[in-house]
Amino acid sequence: MSDQSTPGTGVGSAPEPSGVDLARVALRAAKEAARARGDAAQQRKQVRRGGLRSGARADRRDPMALGPAINRLLAERGWEAPAAVGGVMGRWPEIVGEDVAKHCEPERYDEDERVLVVRCDSTAWATNLRLLAPTLVARLNEDLGHGTVRLIKVIGPGGPTRRFGPLRAPGSMGPGDTYG
Repeated sequence: MSDQSTPGTGVGSAPEPSGVDLARVALRAAKEAARARGDAAQQRKQVRRGGLRSGARADRRDPMALGPAINRLLAERGWEAPAAVGGVMGRWPEIVGEDVAKHCEPERYDEDERVLVVRCDSTAWATNLRLLAPTLVARLNEDLGHGTVRLIKVIGPGGPTRRFGPLRAPGSMGPGDTYG
């Protein structure tokens, strides 16, 4: 796949946040402000009553089960999409099928670019996966939410690095030119 960049953006410029990202940031700020107001009001009440007391009702100081604690941490930090993609990487054989999963495996996910990088063990499988990429992007977005994966970048196998011999053409990879 070729490098696709939007016109007018420089190499060092950061991507502009989308509407969903802006809404997520605004919601997080509103939650923190409401929590701070609630904490301040509760502290004033506790000072009037004579200090901190443990009550019969549940509050933020009570122990929490691991699942809800992790979900709360993911939501507070904005890590929902990377965690979901990580789950997909664990379920890769279910998503693409056993045959494809034997020869192609996901390597990393770039959250900013929304690109999933997949490495294949042969050029034939890389070509096959490039043809299946639009279908896989649609399937992944059904599972993760619309727009989570924009592109699947397929990488072929890496060839051996052979840099020996007195005569080499500048820029040549040697026998590695035929791989990937």
